Order: sequence, then structure tokens, then C-alpha cells
Amino acid sequence: MISYRAPGPEDAEALACLARETFHETFAHLYDPVNLNAFYDTHKTPEAAAQAIADPKVRILVAEEDGAMIAYCKIGLEASFVDYPAQGKKLVELKELYVRSSHQGGGVSKHLMAWALDVVQDAHPDEMILSVWSENHKAQAFYRKHGFDWVVDTHFMVGNHRDDEFLFMKPMK
Repeated sequence: MISYRAPGPEDAEALACLARETFHETFAHLYDPVNLNAFYDTHKTPEAAAQAIADPKVRILVAEEDGAMIAYCKIGLEASFVDYPAQGKKLVELKELYVRSSHQGGGVSKHLMAWALDVVQDAHPDEMILSVWSENHKAQAFYRKHGFDWVVDTHFMVGNHRDDEFLFMKPMK
């Protein structure tokens, strides 16, 4: 049975491991190992996970099965993209939503998305934004099902490798 909970400081190492493993499952084939390891060493460490868990402007929900983390969703109550100017709007950001490949298609991502859309309501946002790889058509279809759509092209750096990405937006009011 799958359960959901907010992680605590004691979960930083397991969350970092899950973040690395799910990113690796999805994207490792795209990158030179040097760039991939540089990305992991900067963004997918226990220290980075602990910082996110402790940040009052970040919310995280993990999914577990038999005591092991299988998925997570991280949202920011403030958006960090400079490619999409707020123009006076209050923006929130879906930062990460990853599910182990072994658990995809079972409703976990839908549950995490429903949680994300619900939990940000307390911030009274005008829009929620997210970045998605331009070639990840499966993720784009998932986000479109949940009311997001393309607004501008952007990029994402993995080490020295630049990925073409799309910024998607969902009106929240």
C-alpha cells in the first residue's frame, strides 16, 4: 500500500537518493557522466535535500511503499524562473515531480499533482509554473491534463550541458 507524508530532516539522505535515482532513470542517457555527476553533486545531495526540507517557502510530499520512498513532489511558494516575468502576479512553482519507473502509471503522480495544486492554494497564487524538457512528451501530456500549457521556451543546465525546456503555466484563479 502506498502512503504519503511530508519528509523530516531525518529523511534528507533518502530523499536525495530518490532524487538522484529517479532523475537518472529518466534522463541519464542524455548526458555525459561528467556533467551528470556535477549536477548530482550540486543539486541532488543530502545537504540540498535538507535545505529544501527546512525551507519555509518549499513544500515536499513523498510517496512510500513498504517503508521505501518511491516518489516525491516539491513545490516552491515563490517561483525562481527569470524567463517568465511575474508582471505583478503571484507565482508558485512545481519544482520537481518524480516517480520511480517501477511505479509509474499507478496513480502516484496524479495524487502528488492533486496535493501540489491543493497545498499552494494557501499562498493565493495567480499562476503555477513549471519547466519540462522539450522532448519529454509523456510529462508534457500529463501536465496538460492538469491544466498547464506552454508559455515560453527556457533552458535547464546539467553540468555544462544545456537542455531546451518549455515553461508551462496553469492559471490558479
